[in-house]
Amino acid sequence: MFPSREEHSGSPRSPPSSPSSSTLSLDEEQTNTRLKPDWSKYRSIFECNGYHLETARDVKDYYLHNDRRGMSPAYRRACALQDDDALCGDPGLPDNLFRGTRYKDGKKLVVKAVHPLSRELDIARYISSPALRGDPMNHCIPILDFLDVPSDGICFVVMEEWSSCLLSHLPITLHEFLSAIHQCIEHVVFLHRYCIVHFDISIYNFVTDYRGHYACIDYELSRRLDIDGPQVFSLRGTEIPPELERGEASDPYMVDIWALAMLILRSCEATGFGIPELFHIARSMLNECPDKRPCALAVLRAFRRLLWINGRPSQ
Repeated sequence: MFPSREEHSGSPRSPPSSPSSSTLSLDEEQTNTRLKPDWSKYRSIFECNGYHLETARDVKDYYLHNDRRGMSPAYRRACALQDDDALCGDPGLPDNLFRGTRYKDGKKLVVKAVHPLSRELDIARYISSPALRGDPMNHCIPILDFLDVPSDGICFVVMEEWSSCLLSHLPITLHEFLSAIHQCIEHVVFLHRYCIVHFDISIYNFVTDYRGHYACIDYELSRRLDIDGPQVFSLRGTEIPPELERGEASDPYMVDIWALAMLILRSCEATGFGIPELFHIARSMLNECPDKRPCALAVLRAFRRLLWINGRPSQ
């Protein structure tokens, strides 16, 4: 996540070729490890492409304007820099993320540095391609640009900056809550249809633009699979299903279903919306036996029935 300062066929489609551990020229672990770039080295590349990386002056101006100077490590870091034009990374972000702005319209950005052969970049390019970007169930965070620096083995993914997590502003209305959950479920359906598993579905990896749109971020752990993908035995994600906790194998898609159920339940708890029909859907997704959990499309259909039964629109 990046902390902020503020119906289709259910059958998976055959995925196009993508990098795998057997085809990468570098060790898989190396290509999927978080990078720690010297952001100042690449400043001119961003400037030439119309992007401004955040400086000490930008950070000071923000906190002075919002009168939140005393509580911010970012403000203290900016004040410690001698040059107001020096880049100033947010201490609340990992080293591979940096805030910025697009010159032409002032749009707030988050830039992520990734290895050019990483699974994350492969998936990000794929789901933001013209063919998939227009899919109404694709709720990936808007990706504005890919800046490749092949000589340094790095690519910068330029994204819109939205909220810090799914429920960044509380309280919310019931309509907003149901819309958020609906869009989360739709995105998992979208990913699974294209043989992608996210592997870290959580309330921290869905964000909002505060205008009724919700989006998925952070594909670091994600994988593109063959239609008959391998089982998974371990995972570093936020919500771990019981079979993996016991060291047993699981269907990768059902790992996402478990995590999606936990997102639903944690969202209900945070908002106070106790909807019996929604609990019933989530309960089926939390079946101890992964083979008995519903697929993402079945979850979406059940959720849409819930909306219409209760007289609420599905969007």
